[in-house]
Amino acid sequence: MPQTLQSLIAGRWHGKEAATPLYNALNNSVIYHTHAETIDFSEAVTYARKTGIPALMKLDFQQRAQRLKALAQYLMERKEALYAISHLTGATRADSWVDVEGGIGTLFAYASMGSRELPSSNVLHEGPAMALGKRGGFAGTHILVPRGGLAVHINAFNFPIWGLLEKFAPTFLAAMPCIGKPATATSYLTEAVVRMIHDSGLMPDGALQLVIGSTGDLLDRLGGADVVTFTGSADTAAKLRANRNLIANSVPFTAEADSLNCAILAPDVTPDDAEFDLFVKEVAREMTGKAGQKCTAIRRIIVPRDRVDAVAQRLRERLAKVTVGDPSVEGVRMGALASKEQQRDVAERVALLAQGNEIVFGERDGFKLVGDGVADGAFFSPTLLLCRNAGSNDAVHDVEAFGPVSTMMTYDGIDEALDLAARGKGSLVSTLVTKDPKIAAYAVPVAAASHGRVHILDQESSVDSTGHGSPLPQLKHGGPGRAGGGEELGGIRAVRHFLQRAAVQGSPTMLAAVTGEYVRGAAVTEGDIHPFRKYFEDLKMGDSLLTHRRTVSEADIVNFGGISGDFFYMHFDDIAAKDTQFGKRIAHGYFVLSAAAGLFVSPAPGPVLANYGLDNLRFITPVAIGDTIRARLTCKRKVDRNRTDDQGRGQGVVAWDVQVTNQNDELVASYDILTLVSKKS
Repeated sequence: MPQTLQSLIAGRWHGKEAATPLYNALNNSVIYHTHAETIDFSEAVTYARKTGIPALMKLDFQQRAQRLKALAQYLMERKEALYAISHLTGATRADSWVDVEGGIGTLFAYASMGSRELPSSNVLHEGPAMALGKRGGFAGTHILVPRGGLAVHINAFNFPIWGLLEKFAPTFLAAMPCIGKPATATSYLTEAVVRMIHDSGLMPDGALQLVIGSTGDLLDRLGGADVVTFTGSADTAAKLRANRNLIANSVPFTAEADSLNCAILAPDVTPDDAEFDLFVKEVAREMTGKAGQKCTAIRRIIVPRDRVDAVAQRLRERLAKVTVGDPSVEGVRMGALASKEQQRDVAERVALLAQGNEIVFGERDGFKLVGDGVADGAFFSPTLLLCRNAGSNDAVHDVEAFGPVSTMMTYDGIDEALDLAARGKGSLVSTLVTKDPKIAAYAVPVAAASHGRVHILDQESSVDSTGHGSPLPQLKHGGPGRAGGGEELGGIRAVRHFLQRAAVQGSPTMLAAVTGEYVRGAAVTEGDIHPFRKYFEDLKMGDSLLTHRRTVSEADIVNFGGISGDFFYMHFDDIAAKDTQFGKRIAHGYFVLSAAAGLFVSPAPGPVLANYGLDNLRFITPVAIGDTIRARLTCKRKVDRNRTDDQGRGQGVVAWDVQVTNQNDELVASYDILTLVSKKS
């Protein structure tokens, strides 16, 4: 008997009575029902505010990143159960990989980025601080802090796992409890992953709730500290965006909408080039992957007029080899659409696109299904159309068939190709296939104005390319205009979207206290113990050492040149140096850096385990022979990543502010040193 799905509201599973039937995409049998019981969204919102936010705020950025990593590991160990359910959506194993392991991989990615880039607090300093007065007593900077609200994530049917997790990861890092609302048709797969998350016990109470069915009056209960994200059709995005409560309370609304993405074959690529085959392969893969049900799929294939027949022929040959049917049957490369409703919608849109255009490949070319009992499934033949007058045909730039359907269109000259690409009125992604860097340099800035991402494909990049249709956690996903105008992913940028930015003004000492990061000009603490002799737990932000002095000699410069091999004229040629802006020989900048290290390093074994990098290095004032330098070393920032080394010793990351000055107290070099520092136990 078909199972009734449940919503997760206020920490408990809600719903028993069957309502809307959900169907197996492969044979149209009923496999689940939504629940009939209405949801008390007042309770859901209150639970998120009263339970979820305090529970998340008990953790800092680093601790939440660790929870994400643990959750990703937990889900990865149970991925096969998700694959089994994903099969019911009509997806092949490769299609499901993007959804299942792509979603889990996004958790891993954000756990890693959070661990590397976020502090062990709930205040993210967006510096540097800047002086606002002449005497150094007044400064300003920016901080990012949790908003104190909740996030509502409304997702499309095509990626029921990835769609939830790619939004959940950055909002969880930002300490925002989430209410996820998947599209009903494939909500059973989202419910399965949320049950796993709930059963893991890794998430704080209230961090994630799930809505099966309608959102009711949920959006009417949100306030200015909350956010709404949406993935789906542009029409639905427009309706949700116009919600009176969202407008009245200035609730941030981010949409990622379906768009008519394109692939451009540049005029320099001939049928004899490897790039030509790469173009055909990429288009065919985007047409048939996930049965074309991707917001990033290639809908418009823009090719030179004198190449269109060759492209059409090779695409026909490749599409004819695509076996469609039950993905569990060996050799099947494309499954079904998500539902019969989706099948009808795609058919209607293909009929619109076919008016005045040619069908180059479609059902008439031998569409046969593989597998038992699939005759009534939601399958659709790969369909390739050709428009020879795309400049005057609005339909090919306006109508999207959300399935294995693409339209070829011809152009004369790269400018016309770029004009056709822009006719999509804003897209998530475009691909440019070219061998010529000059064409890429000309075309990409133009295409970037109307596309959220531009994928350049050539033989060199093909060895590692993740493809046209693969949004990556490290890069922005979204696009202007029809694509929704929003941004998702993009590394830590996505976390920042869910935080509140505030400008802070005050004395450097006060700014340091607020940000948890030393600000130059703030009070420092000098003691008898060298800062490098202190364990991670004992170090305090502002712990500082002012070193003894060292006078730079000609021997220093000569010896450093001999060791480094740097005999640049500014360091060794008196006559040439006199004609420069400095008027004399100066020391190597990296000698100054090395000499400063010699001044502040404590050489004996101790808690400082390794120096693994420099940030923000600047050489400000030249150091000449006879100048005397000294350094101030100050503990700038501590980040506890909750890690241990191979011997089980705990360690943290410490950033040190270094200022090197001369005998006139002028700053000659400025930088941050990053070190690993051992804990006591």
